[in-house]
Parts: sequence; C-alpha cells; structure tokens
Amino acid sequence: MADQTLFDLSDRAFIVTGASSGIGAAMAGFLSEAGAHVIGIARRAGRLNALANTITENGGRFSALAADLGERSTLDDVANDCLKLAGRADGVINAAGINLREAVDEVSLESWDQTLNLNLATPFFFTRALVKDMQSRGWGKVINIASLQSSRAFTNGLPYGASKSGICQLTRAMAEAWSNQGITCNAIAPGFFPTELTAPVFGDENTANWAATQTAIGRNGELEDLRGPTLFFASKASDYVTGQTLYVDGGFTAK
Repeated sequence: MADQTLFDLSDRAFIVTGASSGIGAAMAGFLSEAGAHVIGIARRAGRLNALANTITENGGRFSALAADLGERSTLDDVANDCLKLAGRADGVINAAGINLREAVDEVSLESWDQTLNLNLATPFFFTRALVKDMQSRGWGKVINIASLQSSRAFTNGLPYGASKSGICQLTRAMAEAWSNQGITCNAIAPGFFPTELTAPVFGDENTANWAATQTAIGRNGELEDLRGPTLFFASKASDYVTGQTLYVDGGFTAK
C-alpha cells in the first residue's frame, strides 16, 4: 500500500517570505492545506492578515509577521520572532524578491544593491539564522525561488538575472553545507506565472501569448501548477534530493 503520509506536513512549521501575494502566498496555502503551521512574512501587514483570515477560515494555521527583509540588520531578530510564533522551524521558503526591470544603461548602484540584497543575500542570511533550530532535530527543508532568468537572459533584467543565477549556486552551496545534517536545500524556478512581478507580461496580451508559445506545453503557468513541486520539496518525499533546481516552466527551457 502506498505511504499516505509521504506529503503530510502535520506538526511541521514552515516560514514563507514574500507571503503577501503571488507565488509566496500560493505556497503558504499549499503548505497549510498539507497540515503545516505557516509563518508568513512580508512588508504589507494588511495583505498578510487577509491571507491569514482565508487560511484560518479553511481550518489551516497561519501566523502573519510584518517585516522588511531588505533590512539585513534585522534578519536574526525576524528569525527569532518566527521561532517564538511557531516554537520551531522545519523549513523555509525564500520567495521574497524584487525585479525593477531597468534598461541596462539605467541600472544604478542603488538598484543593483537593492536587487542583489533582497534576492540573494537575504535568502542566505535569513536561512542561516533558522538552520540551528533545524539542526537540533536533524531534519529541515530549504526551498529557494529561482527563475527562468537563472539560465536565460531577458531584456531589462540584468540585476534580477544575476541574482537568480546566484540563487542556483547558493542552493548548491547550502546543500553542501547542511545536507549532511538532514537539511535538504533545493530551488524551484517558475516559468511565467501571473503575479505582481510579472504584471508587465500578463498586462500585454501579445507578450503573454508570446510567453505561452515558448513553452513545450503551450500555455503559461497557473499557481496551482506549483502545488506538487512545493509539497515534494517540503516533505519527506524529497529526503534524498538536495542541491537541485527544478524548472516548473511548461518546458520553456526545454526548447
């Protein structure tokens, strides 16, 4: 008989950054529906609280924590606040991110630093602040969010692409550092999904149609397409998978 508990996250606690919208909010919902207590972090308290109400009304557990993860000096304190809310940390999804979509000649030192800080530095330093708790139980799950731009160059995306390419190497380095202590570290690289970050794409019908035609499947992503990969990497189903980046892109990178 198949193991019905393989993807069960009951009694697990997961922290999700960037949880106020888009991919972060969707993943928070998937984890909650699988039984996890989710601590969602984002700057926008109102949207976090709205998500908390939706999840709790459906019988899930969600704690909202408003914080600006771009402030490096506060990351340890935010991690400690998460541990106080949940009592433990079994995993973290680093979904917070920014894409300023600047032309290459318009990229400033400030926008470069802002992008690389939130998209690359924060996932490392924030995760490191939570790892000791995972180490104490010899089990943990780290899920980073990569991108098509981890391996493809798009117009007006130089700093974003650099940060997301870095995420793939960061994921491998995290795996090398922590997997022998039971903590797997993997990344999900979504294709084109309708989120705030991709509003310029989906706001133009021709661009959205172009993106769909670049996939092997023939359509753009829907947030529900991320449920299976999220639960796989968050559960014991992936206990022997680490350091990997999974492209959930409908075959965009296959063509």
